Amino acid sequence: MSALLDVDELEVSFGGRTAAVRGASLAVERGETHCLVGESGCGKSVTALAVMNLLARGARRRASRLAFEGEDLLRLSDSGMARLRGDRMAMIFQEPMTSLNPAYTVGSQMTEVLRRHRRASQRAATDRAADLLARVGITAPGLRLGQFPHQLSGGLRQRVMIAMALMCEPRLLIADEPTTALDVTVQAQILRLLAQLQRDLGLGMLLITHDLGIVARVAHRVSVMYAGEVVESAATAELFAQPRHPYTKGLLRCVPVPGRIRPDEPLGSIPGTVPRITPGFAGCAFRERCDFADESCQRTIPRHAAGPGHEFLCRLPA
Repeated sequence: MSALLDVDELEVSFGGRTAAVRGASLAVERGETHCLVGESGCGKSVTALAVMNLLARGARRRASRLAFEGEDLLRLSDSGMARLRGDRMAMIFQEPMTSLNPAYTVGSQMTEVLRRHRRASQRAATDRAADLLARVGITAPGLRLGQFPHQLSGGLRQRVMIAMALMCEPRLLIADEPTTALDVTVQAQILRLLAQLQRDLGLGMLLITHDLGIVARVAHRVSVMYAGEVVESAATAELFAQPRHPYTKGLLRCVPVPGRIRPDEPLGSIPGTVPRITPGFAGCAFRERCDFADESCQRTIPRHAAGPGHEFLCRLPA
């Protein structure tokens, strides 16, 4: 059986000057939480927007394969993608205040989704919206449906976005850093909520984050992204136990481990910054920051298999 979402050799460029995504490949299985990890600017959000066909004007998208439930997304018209978005595949954006329309109530925005895709009556859509608000932990859902986004806290707005994404019972949910700008307590609540919904509804979920603590708690599988490429992909336990790419190892060194790191010991770091990649760039993008780099890193980098389902890009096989 094919994967729920299959992305193979995805490329995204802007104006011919910036290669934001370069040959990225990943697959999300049914009922799986797949985390896409990397520092800011590595192309995680652009990958998600390319899957949803929501890239900015002027962006160019190419792929060897981009399929959802076996359907070729590259061949779909704009109207075909519009029918798919919000129905069988949905996305939770990074900042709920800019994702919700401030001029409309929460209820009108939520019910529009079901009425458009499922031709439901206003009463049925309102009942469904109230039920989902209660399910995501919002008390007095009837009251909240009549409120505007600015009347809700950041945590409540994010819960509304999750409920809205679930209105049509999608099979794939893409969550782009859903806990950004929320305090630690609310972050934990949102993550528990997403994990519970994923288990209850059997969703396939692509979770985008830069927080490896989140990955360790919720992911079944991880893809590590750097400068537009997926440099390593593995099951979560395998990746944390046996990281192979130097960038993955550097990320894990930056995570403070209680009981192992002394209070006076400096945290790990990766020197340098993510380079800006232009079309035609060759070799390893991490070479300027890598302790193992040599002149061969300026050529095409091979992909190695470290075990079943564990792949990484590097000139060094181990």
